Amino acid sequence: MAKHKVPARELREKSREELEELLKEFRTELIVLRHKAAVGVLENPGRLRELKRNIARILTILREKQ
Repeated sequence: MAKHKVPARELREKSREELEELLKEFRTELIVLRHKAAVGVLENPGRLRELKRNIARILTILREKQ
Protein backbone atom coordinates (compact mmCIF):
# COMPACT_ATOMS: atom_id res chain seq x y z
CA MET A 1 0.00 0.00 0.00
CA ALA A 2 1.35 3.40 -0.98
CA LYS A 3 1.66 6.54 1.08
CA HIS A 4 -1.52 8.40 1.85
CA LYS A 5 -1.39 11.98 0.58
CA VAL A 6 1.33 12.61 -1.96
CA PRO A 7 2.34 16.30 -2.15
CA ALA A 8 2.20 17.84 -5.65
CA ARG A 9 5.71 19.19 -5.16
CA GLU A 10 7.02 15.66 -4.73
CA LEU A 11 5.10 14.46 -7.80
CA ARG A 12 6.47 17.24 -10.01
CA GLU A 13 9.99 16.00 -9.30
CA LYS A 14 9.20 12.53 -10.69
CA SER A 15 9.62 11.49 -14.31
CA ARG A 16 6.67 10.79 -16.57
CA GLU A 17 7.31 7.02 -16.33
CA GLU A 18 7.37 7.12 -12.53
CA LEU A 19 4.11 9.07 -12.47
CA GLU A 20 2.43 6.61 -14.81
CA GLU A 21 3.58 3.68 -12.66
CA LEU A 22 2.30 5.40 -9.50
CA LEU A 23 -1.00 6.14 -11.26
CA LYS A 24 -1.37 2.48 -12.18
CA GLU A 25 -0.65 1.46 -8.59
CA PHE A 26 -3.22 3.91 -7.17
CA ARG A 27 -5.89 2.84 -9.67
CA THR A 28 -5.35 -0.82 -8.79
CA GLU A 29 -5.64 -0.04 -5.09
CA LEU A 30 -8.80 1.99 -5.74
CA ILE A 31 -10.41 -0.97 -7.52
CA VAL A 32 -9.59 -3.26 -4.60
CA LEU A 33 -10.95 -0.79 -2.05
CA ARG A 34 -14.15 -0.23 -4.04
CA HIS A 35 -14.70 -3.97 -4.06
CA LYS A 36 -14.15 -4.13 -0.29
CA ALA A 37 -16.59 -1.25 0.19
CA ALA A 38 -19.24 -3.08 -1.85
CA VAL A 39 -18.76 -6.24 0.20
CA GLY A 40 -18.78 -4.27 3.43
CA VAL A 41 -15.32 -5.05 4.81
CA LEU A 42 -13.66 -1.68 4.14
CA GLU A 43 -11.57 -0.66 7.15
CA ASN A 44 -10.76 2.95 6.22
CA PRO A 45 -13.38 4.66 4.02
CA GLY A 46 -11.35 7.88 3.95
CA ARG A 47 -8.68 6.07 1.92
CA LEU A 48 -11.03 6.00 -1.10
CA ARG A 49 -11.20 9.78 -1.10
CA GLU A 50 -7.42 10.12 -0.68
CA LEU A 51 -6.78 7.77 -3.59
CA LYS A 52 -9.15 9.63 -5.90
CA ARG A 53 -7.48 12.90 -5.03
CA ASN A 54 -4.00 11.44 -5.56
CA ILE A 55 -5.08 10.12 -8.95
CA ALA A 56 -6.45 13.53 -9.91
CA ARG A 57 -3.24 15.18 -8.71
CA ILE A 58 -1.10 12.85 -10.84
CA LEU A 59 -3.29 13.34 -13.92
CA THR A 60 -3.04 17.11 -13.52
CA ILE A 61 0.74 16.99 -13.31
CA LEU A 62 0.97 14.66 -16.31
CA ARG A 63 -1.10 17.15 -18.31
CA GLU A 64 1.15 20.00 -17.18
CA LYS A 65 4.19 18.08 -18.46
CA GLN A 66 2.67 17.65 -21.94
